[in-house]
Amino acid sequence: MPKVNWNIYTVPSSFLSIRVAFALLLTEILISIGGYMAIEGYGLVDGFYMTVITISTVGFSEVQPLSTVGRLFTSCLIIANIGIFAYVLAAFSYYVIQGEIFKNMHLNLINSTINKLEGHVILCGYGKYGRETALHFEKHKLPFVVLDVDPGKIEQLQKSEERILYLEEDATHDEALIKAGIKRASALISALPDDSDNVFVVLSARQINPKLNIISRAKDPKSQKKLFMAGADHVVMPEQIGGFYMATLVSKPGAVEFFSFITNEYRSDIGFEEVTFEHLPVECRGRSLSQLNIRESTGANVIGYKAPDGHYEVNPAPNTVLGPGSSYIVLGNNRQLKQLRYYLEHYPEKIM
Repeated sequence: MPKVNWNIYTVPSSFLSIRVAFALLLTEILISIGGYMAIEGYGLVDGFYMTVITISTVGFSEVQPLSTVGRLFTSCLIIANIGIFAYVLAAFSYYVIQGEIFKNMHLNLINSTINKLEGHVILCGYGKYGRETALHFEKHKLPFVVLDVDPGKIEQLQKSEERILYLEEDATHDEALIKAGIKRASALISALPDDSDNVFVVLSARQINPKLNIISRAKDPKSQKKLFMAGADHVVMPEQIGGFYMATLVSKPGAVEFFSFITNEYRSDIGFEEVTFEHLPVECRGRSLSQLNIRESTGANVIGYKAPDGHYEVNPAPNTVLGPGSSYIVLGNNRQLKQLRYYLEHYPEKIM
């Protein structure tokens, strides 16, 4: 005996709306009250009473005997009420039993929280790279919003122990990026599986927010140039990085293992900090590396200098001075990096 698919006989949820149900019920009540007042000459209270006992089918007696026209009107009202009541009951059952009311409340809370975010990160795509990125953001308490159109990925986000902000939207649509607060965001990561989608996201994001820091994933080396042309600040090729890492383990295993150790958040408390010219206190600007006394005051080491043109210098000279668009790369443990941030923010008088 063939198996019957009962899903084809169910009413699509798109036909069920709480707003429509209440609108139909209210319209029925208003028409009924108006009809009784016009046909039978009832007052407002009597018309309302007759409406309630009619559409609820409780069977109380009329306020006064109905005329022939009044009986016909009541009969039509009862017949129409059967369909309206069935729709109201179906809509209410769907939104309560299927959890749509609580789902809508949850989504409204998420949208309200996203609308309050400033300087957050928009993560487009919650695949294997997106999940790793989200875990990093969670560990470092960085505010972010996930954009993904895949229902399976959204279900993973909903079941996640962490309270991750997400939108079930297509990141290639401008409306989705705007809804995620791209105009207030500080950065965007496009980790979609398809390079063409990443190009589209980067292009749209750059047009909407020219100051946004945009990072994109790429699989094909040919896509790297296109992504830069579209407006990406950084393009990451995971396969290329993985291949380089494995090859370097053969030629320079000690150096790679040390780098892996200091970048492993679970085994080491060592990290990096980028000190940009724009984030330096005014009192610190124009002073050389030796005058800043970073090593003596915090214990952290300045291991690199990034020039405005993107060129890097390892172990910069003591007379190196930060200018607009340049930055220092600082290495230290968590305590030292915390002291560095505190030192630059609260103690500029120490280097005067």
